[in-house]
Amino acid sequence: MTVRTKTDQILADQQEAHKGDPERADMIARARRFKSSWIDLAEALVRVRSTARWRDWGYDSLEAYAQKELHLKQETVEKLTGSYGFLKKRAPEVLSRDGLTAPIPTYQAIDFLARAESRPEASRDVVEQIRRKVIDEGAGAAAVARTYKDVVFPLSPAEKRDRDAAGLRNVGKRLHELLEETHAVPRRLATEVAEAVSRLLEALEGKGHEAA
Repeated sequence: MTVRTKTDQILADQQEAHKGDPERADMIARARRFKSSWIDLAEALVRVRSTARWRDWGYDSLEAYAQKELHLKQETVEKLTGSYGFLKKRAPEVLSRDGLTAPIPTYQAIDFLARAESRPEASRDVVEQIRRKVIDEGAGAAAVARTYKDVVFPLSPAEKRDRDAAGLRNVGKRLHELLEETHAVPRRLATEVAEAVSRLLEALEGKGHEAA
């Protein structure tokens, strides 16, 4: 027996409740199939946005409709419709793939590629590498980002400093907590290190520390 998630059960109930409106019920059905068929849902979202059918269904915007009835966040809707639009213009052949003979890239990976292509300062060779990885090989967004994020979307010195400070704060706080409880090292050593970590955390919070 298939076990439904809470969200899927809600969507199934809504699909049944709106069976008298085939297009509305179909939208909900596509949302239920979303994880395995994002292109199908994205295509429908683009259509509903262009026809403003969400108004007929009692909503003030596509985003409100998608959030309340399809249980999709606004960011997800934007990425889905944006990625679909990108494929339609830049790689229409992907829209006809079956996922078996050729991979269907995730919408997150397509979103990364679209943002990379929109950056005029990005190396065209690097962007082409990303395109091959995503479109031809079906590489996921996480794998592509690990390799290319810092190259295509480099952080400014201030952003890098803030990122490093946030990482140090997280690690420092956890280490401080462990040092207060640990019996893995002598108590005296744990106390000395904890005091040093405390000074580090104070510096990161701006006490006695000036940004370079």
